[in-house]
Amino acid sequence: MKAVILAGGMGTRISEESIFRPKPMITIGGKPILWHIMKLYAHYGIKDFVICLGWKGYMIKDYFMNYDLHNSDFRVDLTNRSSTVLTQHGEDWQVELIDTGELTMTGGRLKRVARYVTDTFLMTYGDGVADVDMEALIKQHRSSKNLATLTAVRPSGRFGGLDIEGGQITNFDEKRKTSSDWINGGFFVIEPEALATIEGDETSWEKEPLETLASQSKLGVYKHSGFWSCMDTMRDRNYLENEWASGHPAWKIWN
Repeated sequence: MKAVILAGGMGTRISEESIFRPKPMITIGGKPILWHIMKLYAHYGIKDFVICLGWKGYMIKDYFMNYDLHNSDFRVDLTNRSSTVLTQHGEDWQVELIDTGELTMTGGRLKRVARYVTDTFLMTYGDGVADVDMEALIKQHRSSKNLATLTAVRPSGRFGGLDIEGGQITNFDEKRKTSSDWINGGFFVIEPEALATIEGDETSWEKEPLETLASQSKLGVYKHSGFWSCMDTMRDRNYLENEWASGHPAWKIWN
């Protein structure tokens, strides 16, 4: 099973950092938040990734093309320009890096990578971490007839709310914001057929596609009551950095 990660947005609300690098490349504990997300999936054996690139996407390409350089110790002999890897910290991942346009919306990015996901796939955004149980999420989705299953979480009241009834999302409301609402936590399981609800580059996955699936009773929900945090602002980034520095970040479920 593949995991699609949306990593092309400009991240304007954290422009102090995103002006220099893509938002998913902003570091937590010296590692891009994108790496943290991929480690979560890899913990559950999901090691085949499709990364949707956009804003400064060449920096993400460079990171993976030079992964050893970024993550290993080297000895360099300048007399003959040779190098030797001293300690290697590689990953057994397969990573497809796909340019989906700088201004493309979230749904449009999914539409652009449709040819790479011909079976059930996972999807998330490149700016949030959680300790979601991927096995339970996938199992629940597969036991349903839904075209997509959304992970719902309950953070502070600055996000749009969900109406949930009988394990289905009956309404997806991006405008309603109350602290007691379940909201879109960004970790999905999706059937390729769901991408038919996306018209093109200007379509936001969170609007017409999810609203359509909800109205057709084809959008399931997996309620996650554990840790979840997005990284919209520098305050969010500093919070995650402090959590990592504590030595016990809740989303670090890998060894």
